[in-house]
Amino acid sequence: MKIDFNKDNGLVPVVIQDNRTLQVLMLGYMNEEAFEKTKKEGIVTFFSRSKNRLWTKGEESGNFLTVKSIDVDCDQDTILIKAVPKNVVCHTGSFSCFGEKNTKGFLYELEEKISQRIDMKAEGSYTYSLYQRGINKMAQKVGEEAVELVIEAKDHNEELFKNEAADLLYHFLILLKAKGFSMDEIEKVLQDRDQ
Repeated sequence: MKIDFNKDNGLVPVVIQDNRTLQVLMLGYMNEEAFEKTKKEGIVTFFSRSKNRLWTKGEESGNFLTVKSIDVDCDQDTILIKAVPKNVVCHTGSFSCFGEKNTKGFLYELEEKISQRIDMKAEGSYTYSLYQRGINKMAQKVGEEAVELVIEAKDHNEELFKNEAADLLYHFLILLKAKGFSMDEIEKVLQDRDQ
């Protein structure tokens, strides 16, 4: 990965994106030292133009950004970092510097939570307890939720319909995890069909 730090006085802009939802969280700047520190520690460190020094995001608040991937654009002068925020990102208290948390992409955040609860064998968790009951029970729950959604589709209660749709998606994600697949893989199937 080659980055051109010479174009703008040694600094390049860095876009931070939520690794799960792809929501843009903030924009900062890095010099080469900040970039190397970020790569080494896996925690985002910028060069603060106002402080005139390296600044690890969250060094005071504890709201660190854990790096998941780093890419550079086609001109090698802008960095895109996908990260998982520990908490809110903006100093104003907003989830991101561009506003509050989007609902779009939340399914990926939920998929990660479901996966964690199963992998960590979270006792007392409905997700893990259903997983423990085996593939037949998980598939049965997906079927039940699908039927309940169909029933609500024939009525005119919007709230009940939306809740049944949410139940179906939630149980589908548990079944997907149990089968060893991810939403990315299902999206790829849909994308391939859209040719």
